Amino acid sequence: MRKTILATVAAAGLAAVSLGGLNAQGAPAPGAIDLTAVQAGDYTTDPSHSLVAWEVSHLGFNDYFGIFGDISGTLSIDPANVEAAALDVTIPIASVTVPSEGLKGHLMRPGQDGGAPDFFGPEPEAARFVSTAVHKTGDTTAEIMGELTLNGVTKPVTIQAELSGMGTNAMNQKTTLGFHGTTTIKRSDWNIAWGIPFGISDEVEMKISVAFEK
Repeated sequence: MRKTILATVAAAGLAAVSLGGLNAQGAPAPGAIDLTAVQAGDYTTDPSHSLVAWEVSHLGFNDYFGIFGDISGTLSIDPANVEAAALDVTIPIASVTVPSEGLKGHLMRPGQDGGAPDFFGPEPEAARFVSTAVHKTGDTTAEIMGELTLNGVTKPVTIQAELSGMGTNAMNQKTTLGFHGTTTIKRSDWNIAWGIPFGISDEVEMKISVAFEK
């Protein structure tokens, strides 16, 4: 009897493993990229899952990080003509997140004696990036050229972008495209130059993670 029970349990276990393997092989991984399934059309950002992370050198000693969230915007894309894609994204500077409340206070502090603030000031306008051209560099990669308006100044910026995931969002059933991007800017080009002489880097490295859905 004991041998019969053990044999039954073993058989059931093997069957479960086999079925699990078949299911794993048959179902695509969440976010799996299938370029033939990309849907053309107009997408909007998922603000809860989109962000721009930035990094500067802290006096040459270590790197310091911050995040801009609540990003809004649109993407128009046709997989048959990727280079005709259009991107328009707004980044609320006032919602910047940093580990230190003291630093955030400095970022948002007004200028002294009516002068310009060191960084953004108490009521900064949102930044905006609008694409001007897209150059496809691979099956899932592209260079996105555009104009970044920040601190009242508009300058050209190029983003190295990659399609990072796609499919139907299991939480809201929306068709979703995910992208990662990187770029580096010089903040002094946008008249944000405080601290550069004593070691807070002029160059700001940015890592972008955005989900677009429709």
